[in-house]
Order: sequence, then structure tokens, then C-alpha cells
Amino acid sequence: MSTASHQIGWKTAAAIVVSNMIGTGIFTTLGFQLSDITNTYSIFLLWVIGGILALFGAFCYAELGSHFKGNGGDFIYLKETYHPLFGYLISWISLIIGFSSPVALAALAMSKYLSVFDYSFGNGFAIAAIFLVAITLSFSLKTSSRFHNFFTFIKIAFIIVLVILGVELSDSPEIGNSLNFSDSWQNEIMLPAFATSLVFVTYSYTGWNSASYIAGEIKDVQKNLPKSLIIGTVFVTVSYILVNYIMLKHAPVSQLAGKEDVMGEAAVNMLGISFGKIVNIFIALQLIATISGYLWVGSRLTQAFAKDTRIWKPLSVGNKKGIPVRAIFAHAIIATIIILTGSFKEIFVYTAFILQLFASLAISTVYFLKKKDRKIFKSNAFYIFPTVFLLFSIYILYFTFVHNPKESLIGLGIIAVGLILYWIDRRLSKGV
Repeated sequence: MSTASHQIGWKTAAAIVVSNMIGTGIFTTLGFQLSDITNTYSIFLLWVIGGILALFGAFCYAELGSHFKGNGGDFIYLKETYHPLFGYLISWISLIIGFSSPVALAALAMSKYLSVFDYSFGNGFAIAAIFLVAITLSFSLKTSSRFHNFFTFIKIAFIIVLVILGVELSDSPEIGNSLNFSDSWQNEIMLPAFATSLVFVTYSYTGWNSASYIAGEIKDVQKNLPKSLIIGTVFVTVSYILVNYIMLKHAPVSQLAGKEDVMGEAAVNMLGISFGKIVNIFIALQLIATISGYLWVGSRLTQAFAKDTRIWKPLSVGNKKGIPVRAIFAHAIIATIIILTGSFKEIFVYTAFILQLFASLAISTVYFLKKKDRKIFKSNAFYIFPTVFLLFSIYILYFTFVHNPKESLIGLGIIAVGLILYWIDRRLSKGV
């Protein structure tokens, strides 16, 4: 168990939640959604549903994190509730996809947003950014906290300033906007595209569970874990709806549909070319906190997983300050491989699909918690949270698989590799 000097309070835990959630998704996914869904009510509803699912998921994880002590998150939940195989698979997925893919996507988004300066910030820049953050997180928990909190402060301050400017400034009649408050939302929410858009939204909310992975590093975990999860998730939901409103208000559908750097497009319309470029710089800077958050939390999960395996055991080693340096750099290397082997949207879809699948498996473990073991929600009404979450997950996963079979199969193929590695690991362990 961590000593008091090596523990963090609810503010740092909430900062990790916010920085892991606000990042690539909110600044890139609107362009994908507008290819099929154009009504403003429909888009707002997508983000409200995403926020409710994240909050319900956070309630479940707060209960699970309070019951299962220590670091590890869903690795511990699945291993203890179902079978070590499930713990192994979620850890494998977290190593390859769960924490490494978001790092890759955030670094690629940084490159995309900085390309506004007429210079190609390509894959080399993205990879360099990942390794610079990895090095910074390798010294001590104190250094990591200061670095992470600084960039999270930039992230939160930037979002607040952006929202105020975007709401106050008038849209340009010459450029037009994407706001559409007609009744067409009633038809749009019945489209399969609405369900597949939800996969982008739920990815954008990925991170609502992040503080539960480092429960062992949080002071007074029963009080501070749920507090950090709930405050972080509510703040992010409100921010997401307002940021989408700003992008829709300041750019027409034709300018945004199919684009990745949607906020950059809207910012140039809103503030002019020079100030629009400054917004792009701040989007890139706040993505540093996203990279930092995923490397921080992912390395702790990988360290907890590696201790119980033969193949991955070297990744469990920490430095003198207890920082899992090998795990941090393992995630950085895997993120680099992901950057070099896939397109942005392809990586996005298979990552979102597989994370939704495993989040659902982890959430299902709360049904096995007895009432007397629940420390936060004592009423049986608690079961509304996992049930709603799982029903929406089935809906999202089905339509994602139907409409994006290639990406979904890539995700399932990565799970299959995990099954083979589990079998090899078991054989090696028996051979000791």
C-alpha cells in the first residue's frame, strides 16, 4: 500500500479523470458525426447520452474501486469475479489498445492541429511528443503530479475561455453555421448512423474510469474516489455539449463534415486566421495532458497485470521512487507502432469498439457485489446504472460491427492474440 507521501488527493484524481476524458475525441469526432447526423438536437442528445453512460459507469466503478482495494481497475474486477483469463485479456487490451491507442490518437491529433502553420508535423513529431511525456513521468510521483496538473490546468482554462468566446461572439453571416433546430432529429435518432455515432461519443468519454485504476494511490479512497469520478464526469459532460455548440455555431456542415481538426476550422472562422492558429496551439498543448494521463494510468494497470505473468513480468519493475518506468515506455513504444500502422479513423473505430466491449464486461461484475459489500449505494435502485449502461452498449456494439466490420474484426483479432498469449503464459508458468 502507498504511504501518505506517495498518495494523491481527490483534486489530482479528478484532474486525471478530466485529462483522460477531454482530449482527442471532442476535438475530432464532430466531423465524423456530421457525415450522417446534422440536426443539432440529435448531436446534443448523443453527447448527453454519452455523459449519462459515463456517469452511470463511474458510479459502478466507484463502487467496485471501493470494494476491490489497490491499483488495477477492471483487471482486478474481472479476474476476481469471473476467471483469471478475463483479467489477462482486459490487461492485454489495455496494454495494446486501451491506453496506447489514445496516446497515439492524441499525438496524431496534435500533429494535425499544428499543421495549420503550413508545416507538416507528421508522425515523427507525434512519436517525439509521446517519448518526451514518457520521460517526464519517469522521475517521481511528485514530478508527475506537477507536470500533469499543469497541463490539465491549461486544458481546463482553455476549455472555459473557448466556451466563453464561442458563446459570446456572433457567427458570421457570410460563412454560415451548422445549427439546425428542426424536427428532423426525430428521424435521425432512429438511424443506424445514430448508434455508430455513439461509438465516437463513448470513446470521447473514455477515461471516466481512470481514477479507479490508481485507487491504491488515492488518500481516503472510499470518499475521494467517487468524488473525483463524479466531479470529473459532470464537468466533462457540460464542457462537451458547449464545445459542440461552438463548433456548430461557427462553421457550416460543408466545412466540418469528414474533417478531423474541426475545432481548428471553427476557431479560424470565429477569431480570424492569426487568433485561430493560437487556438490550434492550445488544443495541441492540452493534448499533452491526455498523453500524460493515459501513460500514467496505463502504466499502473500494466504493472499490476505484469506481476502475475511470465511473459510480461519485466514490465512490473519500478524505479527507486516506485514509478513503473518500463511499463510507461512499453505503452510509448506500442503507441508508436500504432501510429505507423493505421489511419486515424481506422484506429479510432477499432479502439472505441473494443473498449466499449470490455467496459461492458467490467461493469457487469457489479451484479456480483452483495448489498452488504456495497459501500456507496445501498439501495437496489443502484442496479439501474449497470443495466442502462449494458443495454446501450449492446446497441452501440451491434451497429458498429454491422457498419464497420473491418475495424471491429481488427479489434476481435487483437483479443484472439490475447487468448493465445494467455495459453502460452499458463504453459510457461507450469513449466517453472
